[in-house]
Amino acid sequence: MLRRFVESSRFQNFITFVIALNAVILGFETSQTIMDVAGPVLHALDQIAVAIFVVELAMKLVVYRLSFFKKSWNIFDFTIVAITLMPAGQGLSVLRALRILRAFRLISTVPSMRKVVEALMRAIPGMMSVLTLLSLVFYVSAVMATKLFGAGFPEWFGTIGESLYSLFQIMTLESWSMGIVRPVMESYPLAWLFFVPFILVTTFAVLNLFIAIVVDAMSTHVDVEETRTRDEFQIDHHEIMDELRALRQEMAKLQTSQNSDQNTSTEQQADVRQT
Repeated sequence: MLRRFVESSRFQNFITFVIALNAVILGFETSQTIMDVAGPVLHALDQIAVAIFVVELAMKLVVYRLSFFKKSWNIFDFTIVAITLMPAGQGLSVLRALRILRAFRLISTVPSMRKVVEALMRAIPGMMSVLTLLSLVFYVSAVMATKLFGAGFPEWFGTIGESLYSLFQIMTLESWSMGIVRPVMESYPLAWLFFVPFILVTTFAVLNLFIAIVVDAMSTHVDVEETRTRDEFQIDHHEIMDELRALRQEMAKLQTSQNSDQNTSTEQQADVRQT
């Protein structure tokens, strides 16, 4: 009964509601005006939500026992709740701020969000390759920018670190033209020959590879899920067909047995009449 209760859709929907409500409460706690009016009520509701989360995990541990930790999402939920249970006294404001991490439990309770995260996890190896390529482009460009423009604009390109930060700003297209490139071009008229290819390579080429990798990973994940679902349906179909064949064989045996009994009874009646 406990297993059916924990795995029921009503219980899952209730936990999802509590998580969302608790996230809203934690947001209200950042407003001093709201805390002055309803601070004790919000604190009590927060404690009730924590108690519900603890009871939920306790029930799952009772039902699944050690197999509970075989699923990564269960470990994720357990870690989030364990962090929020850590004491947050004076000087531990960071731990108090970590309570909002409970909102991330929506990822594990909402199937669509869980699928997105799983697809992102599948995309990490490909994203690491693109990130390595982007880092190489940034390093080479930072060295070149420091050599070319460091003497004239030391606040932007005086060191490799400053060049990396300036190039990152340029890559995000935030005030890159009027804020950096045009002032540099006043001293170095041909500076656009460096910045324009850099933007084309980083912003419009390399970064778009991230999107392509994520989309491909999500598409692959959907295909895997569909294949798994199709296989499960086929297995269920084969099991049902096997059961139907077995039932037909049993029915045929019963029919044959009934026919033989009827034939025997008819023969006996005929013998009786002849006698």
